[in-house]
Amino acid sequence: MTDEIRVRRIADGDWDGIVALESRAYEPLGLSEGRAALKSRMRASPETCFALDLERRLAGYLLALPYPESAYPELRGTERTMTLRSRNLHLHDIVVAEHLRHRGLARHLLGHLTATARAHGYEQISLVAVGGSETFWAGRGFTARRGGPPPAGYGPTAVYMSKAVPVGVPAPEETEMWAEAGAPRA
Repeated sequence: MTDEIRVRRIADGDWDGIVALESRAYEPLGLSEGRAALKSRMRASPETCFALDLERRLAGYLLALPYPESAYPELRGTERTMTLRSRNLHLHDIVVAEHLRHRGLARHLLGHLTATARAHGYEQISLVAVGGSETFWAGRGFTARRGGPPPAGYGPTAVYMSKAVPVGVPAPEETEMWAEAGAPRA
């Protein structure tokens, strides 16, 4: 890919685009959250939420925030403004524009998140796999928590999953595994 790809912090002017991407990805699953909930996640941890630009245009985003292990944000709820402390970084949402998926763009977001998690001392990254994406995330090293009901509010097939943050620099094949990580709500 020769296009200019850039991962950066989310800016105020990104929200119309982020809300549109989120709505197209999650509305069909009944899981769209709306602007207030999305913005609250970024406000809770701006250093772990990113926009992805391709040729200076918004192509995707990622929202992650510290959350206690085995816990997750209430879907459509807003986060408190206080800083959450945890050794677990919860990957709440990752979306790449539909027409740009399967081009390796999510790899840039996830690689950046992993490096950021490592730099900030997080030991684990968790997510809630939705819409049948459990197999996808398992193929990227995430392990499902078994037992108990599915995560509340995320649909009947939702599965809580986690993965240890790798120590050191990830091998090239590790970052390549993220290449197909398009739109599943993480």
